[in-house]
Amino acid sequence: MRNALAGKDVVIETVRAQNHQLLRRLSREAGDIVILSLDILPPPPSEAIEGFSELPESPAVVVLVDEPHPHQGTDLVAAGCEAVLSAETPEDILGATFAKILKRRAQILKERFLARSFAQKPRLSDFVSNSAAMQAFIDTVTRVVNSDCALLIMGETGVGKERLARAIHNESARSDSPFVAINCGALPEGPLESELFGHVEGSFTGATHSRRGCFEMAHKGTLFLDEIVETPLPLQVKLLRVLQDHTIQRVGGEKTIEVNVRVMAASNRNIEEERKKGRFREDLFYRLSVMILPVPPLRERHEDIPTLAQSFVDYLRPQIGREIDGIDAQAMEALVAYPWPGNVRELANVIERAMLLCRGTTITLDDLAHGIRGLADMIAFGNASAADAAETIVLPQGWAKKPWKMLRDSFIQEIERRYLATLLKTTGGRVSKAAKRAGMASRSVFDKMKTHKLRKEDFR
Repeated sequence: MRNALAGKDVVIETVRAQNHQLLRRLSREAGDIVILSLDILPPPPSEAIEGFSELPESPAVVVLVDEPHPHQGTDLVAAGCEAVLSAETPEDILGATFAKILKRRAQILKERFLARSFAQKPRLSDFVSNSAAMQAFIDTVTRVVNSDCALLIMGETGVGKERLARAIHNESARSDSPFVAINCGALPEGPLESELFGHVEGSFTGATHSRRGCFEMAHKGTLFLDEIVETPLPLQVKLLRVLQDHTIQRVGGEKTIEVNVRVMAASNRNIEEERKKGRFREDLFYRLSVMILPVPPLRERHEDIPTLAQSFVDYLRPQIGREIDGIDAQAMEALVAYPWPGNVRELANVIERAMLLCRGTTITLDDLAHGIRGLADMIAFGNASAADAAETIVLPQGWAKKPWKMLRDSFIQEIERRYLATLLKTTGGRVSKAAKRAGMASRSVFDKMKTHKLRKEDFR
């Protein structure tokens, strides 16, 4: 009898080990339903069923039994089993049962996703800061989070100005109140005034009812004015009054409405230059620039690229539905060396494209865009011996006397100039088409063309 029991113990331990291996395997994979035979579950089976509920995907568990037993089925369902079915159940009934389970699970996952999306608001901790430049920037931002002062966020297209504004709002005492964002360059003067301040019924053609504007909707919260330099001068006067008096008037209305709003503005253009040229009011500039936050472009913080790239892989994996776990060393070196004219937004787009093209589980150099792959030869040269490098390439006269930072900036500027010139040449000087290929806004391309003294007429 003792020997028989000892043998039974060995069998139970073996089954438990198999069950543990199964749980480990399922924890690495995604699935909606796990179908198990009762025979492979170690006693008591209810404990094994509870283990499945702790898996990341929390799959629905269906147990097949040879001979259904009422009490046993009740125990399994109480432990979290979705259904207990006879192995002899007809296929059409099995199919209908699984269809119902999948439908119910889809609804549960949808609700869970919506709840998680709502909870995952941008935070300052989301901003990768391995580089000294970004660490210093985030340190400055942290100091002004709980102030109600106006903020002017400066930075190139794609650096994440609105996301930063949302993160500041979410970290501040106003986080329980609305965050309202509006692009001042997306609307002409009339509609923009109505969007900002609201209007009363009959104030203009089409105003069939009164409507609140962004300032009212953001009461006790934050209003983010993107592309503030695009605001027409007459509206700039009204914005200045709001910042001074904290009151507004709807379009066509006479009533003064008090608003308690923290204003954050952003621009990818040099507001100081716009002010000097008379295109932006000086008094409004001083009101908005109580604290200026210049977001460092990605080319000035290459140390952050590996962490950012991997974070995009992890974020996009469930959306794309591809089991891609990372980026190989050669591809990562190319990503780090690329100048990123479109900044973080361009990096996210490049990673998404690479994940869609990737044939394996790791992004390689072949999966990256052609412009980034072209840096591979430069990287290979950089990995060559110093003696070979000295014999292969002669640096321009005077380069060896420059500090590394100055040399790096000059090199990046030259790459950017040649990149834009190549795009304009291939598109026949059509800026909008060149901007689309570069993943940038047309305004940003115009600004960079001006910086590098490139004229679209020269490429037609």
